[in-house]
Amino acid sequence: MDSMVIEGGIPLKGGVSISGSKNASLPIIVSSIMFDNVDNEIDNVPDLEDIKTIKKLLISLGAEIKESDRADKVIINTSHINNCDAPYDLVKTMRASILVLGPLLAKYKRARVSLPGGCAIGARPIDFHLNAFRLLGADVEVDHGYVEVSADKLKGAMITFPIPSVTGTENVIMAATLAEGTTVIKNAAMEPEIDDLILALNNGGADIRRTELAVIVIKGVKKLNKLKHGVLPDRIEAGTFMVASAITKGDIILNDIEVRHLKAIISKLSEAGAKIIINSSSSLRIKGSKVIKSVDISTAPYPNFPTDMQAQMMALMTLSSGLCVIAENVFENRFMHVAELMRLKADIKVRNNFAIVKGVKKLSGAEVMATDLRASASLVLAGLASSDGCTTVSRIYHLDRGYEKMEKKLAGLGAMVSRVKEDEPAPIVEPIFNNKIHERDAQVE
Repeated sequence: MDSMVIEGGIPLKGGVSISGSKNASLPIIVSSIMFDNVDNEIDNVPDLEDIKTIKKLLISLGAEIKESDRADKVIINTSHINNCDAPYDLVKTMRASILVLGPLLAKYKRARVSLPGGCAIGARPIDFHLNAFRLLGADVEVDHGYVEVSADKLKGAMITFPIPSVTGTENVIMAATLAEGTTVIKNAAMEPEIDDLILALNNGGADIRRTELAVIVIKGVKKLNKLKHGVLPDRIEAGTFMVASAITKGDIILNDIEVRHLKAIISKLSEAGAKIIINSSSSLRIKGSKVIKSVDISTAPYPNFPTDMQAQMMALMTLSSGLCVIAENVFENRFMHVAELMRLKADIKVRNNFAIVKGVKKLSGAEVMATDLRASASLVLAGLASSDGCTTVSRIYHLDRGYEKMEKKLAGLGAMVSRVKEDEPAPIVEPIFNNKIHERDAQVE
């Protein structure tokens, strides 16, 4: 089991390119099930454990994943799918596996999928998905840990979610794409990753549009042609590297991003004292401040502050100049990183869904353990800022689910960080300042 070893206290400097979005890639990859074209092509796909898992799942259904000339390009042939059952051993590690329900039901009129696993950050029930499938005309059964859906014909329906659900919205969009008639989703999730899925489907012949921010209208079509799409950048990876600059009092340029998707993160980091310069729609520079100001944070669905950035911002607030309150309003079990941050000498108290963070003068390195994907990122960030001792973050397989080659990208910014396998010594990678890119920095002011 790999660990990450960090010698902190080094301001990060240079440029970093952000990978494609994990949360956009997963539904777009599974949507290939619905396309008639032999070779479907998806570009800018990150090399992550979750991506490997969804590929294995598609292969188990009979799809063929072909080699391509680029590491970030996925070519999928789904013309020989002969199985509509997604087994527990593949689904247990990743909640997004439930997304195969919609396309399998749309194309093959049945699906049997194990109830999903993933990070232990909350219940995240799939009732919204199943109730929507029933409204579309499907029979739904849950038995022995599996969900089974079937329908002779899917018909458009009016679907209203009690609260916005990202995977629920995506699943219904895919199921309704090949249904008969028109489907309207009210109180639909508004995340950019959903719009990226809509764009990919429309490019292949679907008829889907947002008529209002939280209303999506899907006019069913008889078939989809070729899936050919480039995935949008990962806004959570971008936000994480922005915090890395702020927490180390560094100076970083982020490239290959969508600035418009980062407004809530930019606002909070600016409020905390970081200087942010927008170079273009796909690039920004962030310079950390000597004094990190305390800011209150409240998570909510997009376009508000994302729950997937809560842990990272908490790491930043542990070194702030005062007291702040962080409210987690999306998931009920997303403060598991608090105990580990406290091992680094953070001062945090939790009351229900609120964390009260009192800034300390410095963090001290220690051995800590990742509990979920974003918690692991927060511990790495805290380790980068720890000016006293070395930090070892264990169980970073969580990190590998959502961050592509994070230790290499950090090393490229000058961090002293290394990945260590179990029972191996722990060498520290020498910092590799990306001077060529960093020389550009002076030109943007």
